[in-house]
Amino acid sequence: MLEATLRDRVRHLLTASGRSDVPPFMVMDVMAAAARIEAAGGHVIHMEVGQPAASAPKSAISAAHAALDAGRIDYTSALGIPSLCERIARHYREAYGCAVDAGRIVVTTGSSGAFILGFLAMFEPGDRVAVTVPGYPPYRHILTALGCEPVLIETSSETRHALTGEALLAAHRRTPLKGVLVGSPANPTGTMMSREALTSLISAAEDAGIRFISDEIYHGLDYSFPAVTAAELSPHALVINSFSKYFCMTGWRVGWMLVPEPLVRPIERLQQNLAISVPTLSQIAAEAAFDGRAEMEEVKRGYQANRRILIDGLPQAGLDKFLPADGAFYLYADVSAFTSDSFEFARQMLEQAHVAATPGIDFDPVHGRAFIRFSYARSADEMREAVARIARWLR
Repeated sequence: MLEATLRDRVRHLLTASGRSDVPPFMVMDVMAAAARIEAAGGHVIHMEVGQPAASAPKSAISAAHAALDAGRIDYTSALGIPSLCERIARHYREAYGCAVDAGRIVVTTGSSGAFILGFLAMFEPGDRVAVTVPGYPPYRHILTALGCEPVLIETSSETRHALTGEALLAAHRRTPLKGVLVGSPANPTGTMMSREALTSLISAAEDAGIRFISDEIYHGLDYSFPAVTAAELSPHALVINSFSKYFCMTGWRVGWMLVPEPLVRPIERLQQNLAISVPTLSQIAAEAAFDGRAEMEEVKRGYQANRRILIDGLPQAGLDKFLPADGAFYLYADVSAFTSDSFEFARQMLEQAHVAATPGIDFDPVHGRAFIRFSYARSADEMREAVARIARWLR
């Protein structure tokens, strides 16, 4: 009896909190399954994860080497190395013709750290925050872990899978919203919002008192038309970006936020307590990465070639329905002609064809069972081989 009581007490002590009960980020599980196949000698083509095949710019790597040779890697300001913040502000002038105060820049541990800091600074537990589906899963999961309620708003082909002001306000009328988050170019779809669409959405949100967050992590990777930053359209928007995608620096874990002025100090306090500062070596490399834009533009041209390989090749393999791939490095394909369970479709494609892709259910709990996301961030040879493998497998 005593032993049973002790076991119950220990079990209670080791029970995870309710806020930790979030779904897995399924793409990581796909990566793990692919790794097991590779460990057994199989050759997997990785189209599951948004990870560039290219390395960081040579300028970034050289700067990191020089910093290591110098010996000391100390804490930095919680907001980031001042020269990096100034360089990011300069980037807005050069890329968008948009004047930005460097004092509003906060360097973060990737965009993931920015989401956590931004959500904590903007919302209270119980606040309702709109996100679109299909959409990046951690939007929902981080909000849930922080005690907020993600509100899913479906998008459609009629609006090129962009959220409209009308749809946002309709959700707001049903039960008031405190915030909305959109990404353009979007993950998983690769679709983008035009200047007119983004302007209209921000105006509708702010007129209704809804805080606006713009995820711009895939800026620079635009093919159909230039991406527009929310920083051009409103000083009240929270803008999130990262060095992970365009600059090919996923593992360096460094991103940034452009923060409305009243939120700078609250976010600084949060950063001081949660992280102290972002890794110094990554910040040094990130500042130097801006000098490697010519190199990164060459990488971008490779993505464009890969995009064309998939757009031309997948219909011949039997996958002839997908969303407009305006930007990023994703193609979101309709597989409903072959399955009603994209998770099982992805599992079998990995095991039998050794092509790893992410089931749409990860991005859209409503209609995701009909879709698969393919990343085309790898080499052109791998894209051609993937198309050939998929075609053989589906025959």
